[in-house]
Amino acid sequence: MAEPIDREPRALAASDGHAWSLSCAIPPRPSASLLWLPALGVAARHYQTFADALAARGIAVFVHEWRGNGSSTLRASRAVDWGYRELLLADLPASDAAVAAALSGVRRIVGGHSLGGQMACMRLGLAALHNDPRIPTALWLAASGAPYWPTWPLPQRLAMPLIYRFLPWLAQVNGTLPGRRIGFGGNEARGLIRDWGRTALSGVYAACGIEADIEAGMAQVRVDARAVRMDDDWLVPPASQDFLLGKLPLARVETVELGARELGVRADHFAWMKQPDAVVAALLR
Repeated sequence: MAEPIDREPRALAASDGHAWSLSCAIPPRPSASLLWLPALGVAARHYQTFADALAARGIAVFVHEWRGNGSSTLRASRAVDWGYRELLLADLPASDAAVAAALSGVRRIVGGHSLGGQMACMRLGLAALHNDPRIPTALWLAASGAPYWPTWPLPQRLAMPLIYRFLPWLAQVNGTLPGRRIGFGGNEARGLIRDWGRTALSGVYAACGIEADIEAGMAQVRVDARAVRMDDDWLVPPASQDFLLGKLPLARVETVELGARELGVRADHFAWMKQPDAVVAALLR
């Protein structure tokens, strides 16, 4: 009889009091661990099928929870705000440390979907700047790329600078970005959208309150990187993925593009989450 997969979540807290649950899918004898970072506005629970599929193939998966989503004790409001600084310097180190402690000595992977993939790259960059010996040795991306406006094809490219200015303005005026109402993300903190918009306009990864040169750190990262793009994903044009991976010149990169035939579902930004076997196979190839 096969031993059961451990799905008991880990309760975590950041230094500023924010608390959340780290979702898990841990097989009995994992060959590697993966810290997975969700897309903007997506709760960790929506990756359970993906995590189970990887666990069935021997990968222990830990899914981080972003502030303001799912098990997070915070919700964005006019009075409660955060940006990349809190995510990168307070929350992710806690989840990262929990993974390292849970499976000491196991090969470590970090990765993410959409914004989560960008955050994984930034997290690796900050770790490289500090010569962190626990830095993961592999990076997995699914439907992830930099939002930099020139990477969009025409005619969308013409509108993107305006959109990238409008969304931070809307978040500032409203107190939060009303993502559910406008069809982009969730109820997002205005500081988060400010930092995201800055990168989208400039192509540079930086954040208010982070003095370290994130881009310089990313240029020092040495990992095996695997990226999966869905061929009908309009939110991640091919040039967007290439631009993000170009921030990691020392990485050994493999990319795969999957269509609806391989996926068994629409080849868009989100449908693969419900039927992730083709994505899992591509990441494990």
